Parts: sequence; C-alpha cells; structure tokens
Amino acid sequence: MTDPSKTPSTESGSVDPRLLEILVCPLTKTSLDYDAQRQELISRAAGLAYPIRDGIPVMLPEEARELDQS
Repeated sequence: MTDPSKTPSTESGSVDPRLLEILVCPLTKTSLDYDAQRQELISRAAGLAYPIRDGIPVMLPEEARELDQS
C-alpha cells in the first residue's frame, strides 16, 4: 500500500504543491500557474493550458488548450 502523503494529488483531486514547484512548461521551460477552478497548468510563455486529469498533469503540448489572446 502506498503512503497517501507521497502521492502527486490530494484527496480533493488538486495537484500536490510540491509537484507544482518542480513542473515547467515542456516547450519553454518556464514556470506554470495553477488554475484550480479549471484544473489546468498555465504556461503564459507558450500560450497554453495543460489539463490536469484525475490529479495528474498532462504535460503534452498536443493535449494543451490554446489560451485566448484577448
């Protein structure tokens, strides 16, 4: 059995803050902003929002949503 305190997500389905500290955009290597409401990691430099599914960040550019440029 795994220790729940060592899993990448919390019980609420949000991403562990320790994981957020080390993740960067795979395209630009810049830091990401966490949007808890939309469950996304935002790369402002790349103009992309990476989805978080079941508490796991999907860091594939082809899975990312383009940010509105307005």
